[in-house]
Amino acid sequence: MITKLLEINWVLVSFVIIVIIILLMFRKYEKKKSDTKEIALIGTMAAIAGVSRIPFAVVMSVQPTTFIVMITGYVFGSQTGFIVGALSALVSNFFLGQGPWTPWQMLCWGMCGLAAGKLGKNKKELNIILFAGISAFAGYFFGWTMNIWHWLGFVYPLTLKTFLATYAASFPFDTLHAVGNIAFSIIFGKSFFLILLRFKKRLVKSS
Repeated sequence: MITKLLEINWVLVSFVIIVIIILLMFRKYEKKKSDTKEIALIGTMAAIAGVSRIPFAVVMSVQPTTFIVMITGYVFGSQTGFIVGALSALVSNFFLGQGPWTPWQMLCWGMCGLAAGKLGKNKKELNIILFAGISAFAGYFFGWTMNIWHWLGFVYPLTLKTFLATYAASFPFDTLHAVGNIAFSIIFGKSFFLILLRFKKRLVKSS
């Protein structure tokens, strides 16, 4: 009984920590001076990223959400990438189901957008090979992070053996996610980049 209570506490503690991190990131963005066009962009890209996940729900781990979040972060920066990533998880789960896993997904996709923003900082062109490689890693990162939630919430007992077993079981699905990200990056990367870059230039001119 005591062990079970400790496991529940670990789930709650991790949940609280993740929610705090997300709120702090949103608070940081709130302090940034953003005009209505940028806010509209964030809403639009989050909606596109979130809704695009729905048709692919039947294809395990393959969806364009990660790619859309990352290409947005690559062009518009880490803060915007994080917000779009976090909101895309929230939006898509209104259709696919909200739950205690939602903050974990918000953090995962937010971090993917943030990392892409760091990669694209001060770059005027898209290095498709490098971007596809980072997108592939993001597929594994997403799965590895969500595995922690799965392990804490659904696996008993919490041991090194069950931890490794959880990661081994998820590896094929994480690989599908990574391969899907590479495919979306190669097929749509250049066109998305040019469209978003054009919109960014308009934002700069109008500011």
